[in-house]
Amino acid sequence: MFTRVTNATQTANAQHNLQLSLQRQAKLYDQATSQKQLTRPSDDPTATASALSVRSGQAATTQYQRNADNGDGWLNTADSALTGVEALMRRFRDLTVQGANDGSLSPEAKESIATELEGIKKSLLSLANTTYQGRTVFAGNSDAGVAFQPDYSFTGSAASTVERRIGSDATVRVDADGAAAFGTGASSVFALIDNTVSDLRSGVNVGPRLAEIDNRMKAIVGEHAEIGGRQTRLDKAKDALASGAISLESQRASLEDVDLSKVLLDLKTQDVNYQTAI
Repeated sequence: MFTRVTNATQTANAQHNLQLSLQRQAKLYDQATSQKQLTRPSDDPTATASALSVRSGQAATTQYQRNADNGDGWLNTADSALTGVEALMRRFRDLTVQGANDGSLSPEAKESIATELEGIKKSLLSLANTTYQGRTVFAGNSDAGVAFQPDYSFTGSAASTVERRIGSDATVRVDADGAAAFGTGASSVFALIDNTVSDLRSGVNVGPRLAEIDNRMKAIVGEHAEIGGRQTRLDKAKDALASGAISLESQRASLEDVDLSKVLLDLKTQDVNYQTAI
């Protein structure tokens, strides 16, 4: 059986082909102006779903990066404070060694040492109450405004740590354990200075206090090392997040963005074909 091709059929086919050509031309024009392969989900449903997944990953990565930056601020603040604390503790020990020389020190010299020790205590207490963005870095989630009260009581608790999520299954603690570093109440470094000052002023030899000072210094250095370990972990996480962000952006671009030079060439070719068809 033969199908008769009439002029009307040929005309209809030609119009249909011209319409398709116009549609392809319009799509290429949209891509050239928007520089996007996907201007609507119907352009490529599969690629659209993949692009949405990638964008979700980008949003999560951006949040993890913000968390990491915030955690870095906490840890840097604690690190700086503990550096200052260690310097004060070394001075505390040196002054105690001087004060232990009963035979060569006058009462006036001991009083001078005692006065300086009181100044060191105030400085230590100020560092122990260091804050970052209005929150104490040595007392976790405490809302007391300070880590240590004037009576040297600690306002934090072991369960109130500050954590920052830096990955889908990774968190890092960003506050420092003030109780471990400084001690609390009568066993705190502040009370230790008070006791040393009292010994100096009452004529008691302060030599035995050196062992207590060394123990407290060991605790402070240990907490400082812990902070350093967390900083190293956070730095590695930030590097990994930066690499992940670059990879995700590359995936997004391959799914959504166009090769502009290729699109412009295709658009020119399509225009020529359309004009030729007419």
